[in-house]
Formats: sequence, C-alpha cells, structure tokens
Amino acid sequence: MTWISATFDLPTVRFFWVEEVGEWSLAWLTFIGAALGIRRGTHFAVNLVIDRFPATLRKTVLAGQCLLIVAFGALVAVFGWQVAELNSQSFSPALDLNLRWLYLSSVVGGVLMVVYGLITLGDVFAGRGAWGQLSGDSG
Repeated sequence: MTWISATFDLPTVRFFWVEEVGEWSLAWLTFIGAALGIRRGTHFAVNLVIDRFPATLRKTVLAGQCLLIVAFGALVAVFGWQVAELNSQSFSPALDLNLRWLYLSSVVGGVLMVVYGLITLGDVFAGRGAWGQLSGDSG
C-alpha cells in the first residue's frame, strides 16, 4: 500500500491497527474454540489405557475429567475477571478500545467451559454424545 500511495501521490494509508485486530480475534477465538472443543469432544486424547477399563470405571474417570474441566473453566473465568478489572482503565493504542473487552474473552471462555463441562458430564452419565460413547460398554 505504501508503494501505491507513493506512485499515485495519495496520502499514506496506515495499517497499524491490523496487529491489534489479529490479537483480539486470536484471544476471543481461542477461548470460545476451547469451550466448543470440550462440548464436541474434539480435543486431543489418548484413550489407550482408559479403553481397557471396565465401563463403570471408564465412566467414573470421564466424570472426573469433566469435573476437572468445570473447575478449570471456573478458575479461568474468575481470574480472567480480575485481570479484566485491573485493565479496565487501559485502552489499546491503535483501536482505542477498552482493554477490558480483550480480557473478557477469558471470562466468556471460562463460563462456556463450565457450562459445556456440566453438559458433557450429563452426557457421560446418560451415555450420549461424543463423551457418552466413550463411557459406554464396548464389549
């Protein structure tokens, strides 16, 4: 764009805001994507050991895993809220947006992890969905 502006004697167009848009998008997409991965059961897992367990033990292990996910999501949401509040008086240099909105991505992601973790826990006990199929009796 600098070359085009110079060639046609146009005022230069500055793209200093592009980096911030990328950072903000990455933060929001990461936390929301992590929560969606929990719900869909698409996170990386090695089930080599757990597949050898009896169905009741496998269900117990998966339920414990769901509870750990819920606890992790709650921690992310609580500490994310604290960080958002600490940065509530700061603004991004290029976009001039309150940085609270950037750090609220962790709060939203953490809350979604808690909600999806609890739904997934229900799936484990009901034997439905991606997580419930893992806890079913495989023969």
